[in-house]
Amino acid sequence: QVQLVESGGGLVRAGGSLRLSCAASGRTVSTYSMGWYRQAPGKEREFVAGISWSGKSTYYADSVKGRFTISRDNAKNTVSLQMNSLKPEDTAIYYCNSALRGQEAVKAFAWGQGTQVTVSS
Repeated sequence: QVQLVESGGGLVRAGGSLRLSCAASGRTVSTYSMGWYRQAPGKEREFVAGISWSGKSTYYADSVKGRFTISRDNAKNTVSLQMNSLKPEDTAIYYCNSALRGQEAVKAFAWGQGTQVTVSS
């Protein structure tokens, strides 16, 4: 099973930036589309951004499109999320995982602890 560790969260004022990192271990994730998810207080976990196995295709939730950029480094087995122009509504715990949630992916990937992002006004 792939283990995922997120880092890079913190407290930032609206309009600021943060860069999140996800380190995978246990096996390479190079053959998987990867994604970032977030869970705000009292809300369900939601998809934020995804990236294909090659890194050539990316996908974003409408709420973050134009502000967030997902990237990956398959040699390092990492996935990053550059977050710019942050808004208070971006406040959440951010998680990385497979962007495709089929049966095989669910079995292969464990959820990490996430990293807290707090955006103040």
